[in-house]
Amino acid sequence: MAHTQQGTTAVGYHLDRPQDGLDGLVLREEEVPGPGPNEVLIRVRAASLNRRDLMILDGTYVIPATPGVVPLSDGAGEVVAVGEGVRRADVGDRVAVTYFRRWIDGPMSLPLVSEQYGANLGGMLTGYQVVDEESVVRIPEHLSYEEAATLPCAAVLAWAGLTTGPRPMVAGDTVLVVGGGAVALFGVQLAAASGARVIAVASGADKAARLVELGAAKVVDRRITPDWESAVVGLTGGRGVDVILEAVGAPTIAKSIASIGFNGRISLVGAFPSDGAGFDPNLFNGRFFSVQRLAVGNRTTFEHLNAMLAEHGIRPVIDRVFAFDEAPKAYEHLRTGSPFGKVVITLP
Repeated sequence: MAHTQQGTTAVGYHLDRPQDGLDGLVLREEEVPGPGPNEVLIRVRAASLNRRDLMILDGTYVIPATPGVVPLSDGAGEVVAVGEGVRRADVGDRVAVTYFRRWIDGPMSLPLVSEQYGANLGGMLTGYQVVDEESVVRIPEHLSYEEAATLPCAAVLAWAGLTTGPRPMVAGDTVLVVGGGAVALFGVQLAAASGARVIAVASGADKAARLVELGAAKVVDRRITPDWESAVVGLTGGRGVDVILEAVGAPTIAKSIASIGFNGRISLVGAFPSDGAGFDPNLFNGRFFSVQRLAVGNRTTFEHLNAMLAEHGIRPVIDRVFAFDEAPKAYEHLRTGSPFGKVVITLP
């Protein structure tokens, strides 16, 4: 494989047969594309996996993969060529790519969120990728490519869940983080750095200790305390929490509702299929709060996140880094390995 740009070849993975899961993931060599007007060519240095990528393989994601698409929305690399009219990037810039192609700012709309890298647009599990210049953001200088590759989905989603909507988090708030995946870990880090008091729900002493290291003031072990909502309310003196980053969904939403304080806000985040769990609608009686369901976030949110990471020197939690030719093993590790943090694939 050549490591130069246009006119040479590079290798990339393609989901030639999305319905066949990992058996449909094919590695092949092809010519490095050139950028057209308002496009940039990125030499991809690292990519990372999300639960959404497993759902694409399983056929349960809301947007089916286009046959032949390069998978993975999340990646970071170096700009090696720019097309005519490009203003947002220069050759040599270290960049990441947004989850959605053209959601720049403001509220989401169906057309904006229907164009997704790694699903119906070429993703980042390849040596080189051409993307719309509106999709690139410069990454913080203190982060490696592997660390920056973890940001476009999980970190942006956590930051949007904390800072957008009818009741954004402010310093001094009590924030509850529910979940043990990458979004939840970013949520703990970002909320703590923002001056919030963070309560996390975890399973097991080891995870609890690591969440404290990331900034959680209190951790409720759901194995020891199955009715953790009562413990959370107790930790607030009976008032309830101000903001909840709910990264599990149907199995825990009733407990989150029981934990929220007056005029609080619950952000439902993550791409998880429902397990059919329900809850008693009487939970709403006497409670006044808002709920927002989020789909990652826009480019402006990503840029604000990067400023936050740079200001506080925050580094993402990476569970394991796989080599490029081990990409199928990375998928399996995310599915069965119970990772604590992001699963990353590095490119040569």
